[in-house]
Amino acid sequence: MKQVLQDLQGGKTLVADVPAPLCRPRHLRIATAVSLISAGTERMLTDFARGSLVSKALQQPERVVDAIRKVRTDGLASTYEAIRSKLDQPMAVGYCNVGRVLEVGKGVEGFSPGDRVVSNGRHAEVVVSPWTLCARIPDGVDDGSASFAVLGAVALQGMRLAEPSLGECFVVTGLGLVGLLAVQMLRANGCRVLGIDTNSQRLALARSFGAETVDLSKNEDPLERALAFSRGRGVDGVLLALSAKSSEPVSQAAKMCRKRGRVVLIGVAGLDLNRADFYEKEVSFQVSCSYGPGRYDPSFEEGGQDYPVGFVRWTEQRNFEAVLDMMAEGKLDLGALITHRFAIEDAEKGYDVLTSVADSLGILLTYPVGSAADGRASTTVRLAQHPASRGARTGFIGAGNYGGRVLIKAFKEAGAALDTIVSASGVSAMHYGRKMGFANVSSDSDAVLANDAIDTICIASRHDSHARYASAALRAGKNVFVEKPLCLTLEELDDIAACADAGPLLMVGFNRRFAPMVVKAKSLLASIGEPKVFVMTVNAGAIPNAHWTQDEEVGGGRIVGEACHFIDLLRHLAGSAVHDFDITAMAKAGGPARSDIATLTLRFADGSFGVINYLANGHKAYPKERLEVFCAGRVLVLDNFRSLVGFGWPGFSRMSSWSQDKGQGACAAAFVQAVKTGGTSPIPLDEILEVSRVSIEAAARAR
Repeated sequence: MKQVLQDLQGGKTLVADVPAPLCRPRHLRIATAVSLISAGTERMLTDFARGSLVSKALQQPERVVDAIRKVRTDGLASTYEAIRSKLDQPMAVGYCNVGRVLEVGKGVEGFSPGDRVVSNGRHAEVVVSPWTLCARIPDGVDDGSASFAVLGAVALQGMRLAEPSLGECFVVTGLGLVGLLAVQMLRANGCRVLGIDTNSQRLALARSFGAETVDLSKNEDPLERALAFSRGRGVDGVLLALSAKSSEPVSQAAKMCRKRGRVVLIGVAGLDLNRADFYEKEVSFQVSCSYGPGRYDPSFEEGGQDYPVGFVRWTEQRNFEAVLDMMAEGKLDLGALITHRFAIEDAEKGYDVLTSVADSLGILLTYPVGSAADGRASTTVRLAQHPASRGARTGFIGAGNYGGRVLIKAFKEAGAALDTIVSASGVSAMHYGRKMGFANVSSDSDAVLANDAIDTICIASRHDSHARYASAALRAGKNVFVEKPLCLTLEELDDIAACADAGPLLMVGFNRRFAPMVVKAKSLLASIGEPKVFVMTVNAGAIPNAHWTQDEEVGGGRIVGEACHFIDLLRHLAGSAVHDFDITAMAKAGGPARSDIATLTLRFADGSFGVINYLANGHKAYPKERLEVFCAGRVLVLDNFRSLVGFGWPGFSRMSSWSQDKGQGACAAAFVQAVKTGGTSPIPLDEILEVSRVSIEAAARAR
């Protein structure tokens, strides 16, 4: 299918052929008819992408600070590669989509195939959207008009926060699409409206919708006009539907208001606020969040958990419905807002208009329908024909940042034949598929698992899918490499253990044991027969509680999801099984324990013990990983995989590197070599299962 992508590095807008996404539980799969380019948001993104690296940095100073810290802790080469890789990935754009439902996912009620719906789907021939971000379109509303529903919800949410009432006077600053929609909604709500802008065409449209206007290009004084407009009292409220770096629009809005007036920022503006502007009149200021309640809540948007209408009357979805109802009743004039139409194949021309034609407003992208759309829902795209290879013909499931930037490169350099790469949306898979030389790109993981030509599966998807894919691949007789963790529950672990007994190789990406400095440490420790003491400090950094890795059912939590690396590292260096363990997690008095701030003590069968301090409450400037080993009157200190220092070791004092090497390349190479030669897993199966079991049980105790 065709999809619009934005190249963040070079700034080019692309229309790419990518695999169509599959339907998912609590989602709808939709064949697109029309989508609307969001003039404000997408113009900002396009301008950002077309800017130089310096301009990108100036627009994101906080990222520059993070990059400097990363250079200090991880090295220049590692930092540069991470930045370059991030900018190299194209971004799927668009969020105003209209189409017909092709398929209804499990757990969705109230929608049927064939329904005409609006959603926040991308500019693509087929989209998959959460049902909570979809709304059926009334029969009397045409597709082009319906495509404005999402932007209308943005305007409506800002208006709801301002709480306008019949007869009040409001100012709308910025008469782009959202501003002009806000003007019409305020007028429909019985308010008098004053619109402010510099564009004469948009000012004329606002007047046609019943607003009075202020033309800033003619040096008309907005404060003076607002005072006269409000009959000398000050306006009741201001909606800021603009994009500005300056804080002046916010200050100006406060000055326009009456005592206890309301200012709502729908767009973007500087927020260096003057207290006096707000204090003396007790003016309220609020920033509106997108389409409404539910936005950025994973349980609502991805999990499909709607908010009870008795407690949250207007969610994102219900705002969509309200805007569509206004369209059906003829209260919104959308035809006047449409200035250009382009076929999806010519989307690049639409973005050129967006950035170069000052009077452009609603730019619609149209899609083939009926017989012209046949075949657009294919889930696989062939890129090349692979020559026959002996062993390690690999299918990758997952094309996220780590899998794409690290694992695929490591497998390719190790000599694996890259057959098929899979991602849910197909976009990241297409990017890495072309870049790394895969034969096929797909959105269908089951097809890869069923492909007899593929003998090896690398799993780099979200954690909750690891066990399912690993068991299925092992049952199909395929070798399996799982980017940690292996699984999230003991039941899943037992199932995988049973499958792994059948013969194919199973390995987890516990790469740190393959790092050059760890290999050196292991060789030094091999000469010591007495027990050892390990102190591992992990400055893990804070991750929001709402992040998927913190979700016990999706990410497993950080002990299972990441601390397993360090359990394996200590198990490997001890060379002895974990006999038992204790874990202490931080908790405020009377509050729940935080498993991402915890101390885990491992006791090994040979008398050694190790302490893992996994801490999410440190500072980013401090290195992430530090290991100290004490034994036989000697000490080893591994500092963030950039230096290994020995104290008391005959013939060894220091090993250092300009950049980190955590062993990812050597880990993949060892696995690929074992597949090709028919050898055993580079990490013994019993150690993989042992470390996974300890990780799961430790996480359970921490909770």
